[in-house]
Amino acid sequence: MKFIHKMKWVILCYLIFLGVYTAWNYWERTMQPVSPEASDQVVEITPGSSFKEVAGMLEARGIIRSSNAFYLLAWYEKALRSIQAGEYRLSGAQTPGDILEILVQGKTIQHIVIIPEGYNMFQIASLMDRAGIVGRDDFLNAARDKKLLAEMGIPGDSAEGYLFPDTYNLTKGATASEIIRLLIKKFWSVWYQEGFDARAKAIGEDVNKVIILASIVEKEAMRPSERPLIAGVFWNRLKKRMPLQADPTVRYGILIRRRVSKRRLRWRDLREKTPYNTYVIKGLPKGPISNPGVDSIMAVLFPARTRYLYFVSKNNGTHKFSTNLREHNLAVEMYQKKHTRSRKRALHPSPPLGQGMHNGTIDSGMHPSEEICAPVSPDPLTPLSTTLEITGQDRQTPAKNAATDNSN
Repeated sequence: MKFIHKMKWVILCYLIFLGVYTAWNYWERTMQPVSPEASDQVVEITPGSSFKEVAGMLEARGIIRSSNAFYLLAWYEKALRSIQAGEYRLSGAQTPGDILEILVQGKTIQHIVIIPEGYNMFQIASLMDRAGIVGRDDFLNAARDKKLLAEMGIPGDSAEGYLFPDTYNLTKGATASEIIRLLIKKFWSVWYQEGFDARAKAIGEDVNKVIILASIVEKEAMRPSERPLIAGVFWNRLKKRMPLQADPTVRYGILIRRRVSKRRLRWRDLREKTPYNTYVIKGLPKGPISNPGVDSIMAVLFPARTRYLYFVSKNNGTHKFSTNLREHNLAVEMYQKKHTRSRKRALHPSPPLGQGMHNGTIDSGMHPSEEICAPVSPDPLTPLSTTLEITGQDRQTPAKNAATDNSN
């Protein structure tokens, strides 16, 4: 009996040893890379995914040997609820321990997204959508989220004007609200670090007025050296209670109301009443029309001190500035009408009847590039529409463009 009793203990100890050895061997094997020659794979972990789902997906794709062993590893490391959503670059050549560390620390793939100066929120939304970061509609909805706007200290109905143009490293796991917060935080960081807040208070202006005006300057100016001059023109007109008559505000109003991006304006567009159209309203538009960069904000806060009230494109990326309406009309004749006629002669060997305006379209010889979903920033040598006062013998002159200039 004693012999049998001892044999039972020997067998039991052997079985325990065998079980421990087998388990340890299994653990050691499953904690090794699948293959040292395995290639990288892009893995996306969506928000709300459970650890078991993630582990099963990694095993199915051959990145880990065992989902059960990976789960036990995370349980031992107390990391079952610590992995972060996002897009990762993982490989079967990595150990499960290394993979778990990457997921816990959120070492996601960083996508470089460049937001050009002067893009509006619709263009930024399309940019994010093309980059696969977040959907266009999700981005726009977040940009209009009143609770989010209040949280970030943004006045108005949207984040337009406060989505700071810069180079960003973004991940696909981020939500639209997170991205909006990131862009607005960058704006406030620049606003205070550059001393813009102190300057605005010194001249008695609030941030929203500064950004609205800077957003217009951003769309009008093609050369950095002209930004302070253009800002000065707008300040001068505001002080004299003259309408700004900036074409980009017309386009933006149409974009908001009709969801149409106008490349060329017609006379009826200038008369369309929107909260942004500075041909029909006095003062500033309802809100910003683009997201300005540092230079345009700086130009508004430190404008050139001149008596200029008008400017017109020279069709080479620069402008002719004038102090009165007579000078401006001469500049329009020189740089716009003659340019239009020469263009038409080049396009039509036999000139069409009527030289100033055709088909009811304002043909100023300019090629606006304010277009939604534009993949690249506008060509700096391609002038936007910049005629502040539209006058001429062959056109119906707006009432505010009287034959006499009472601005001086």
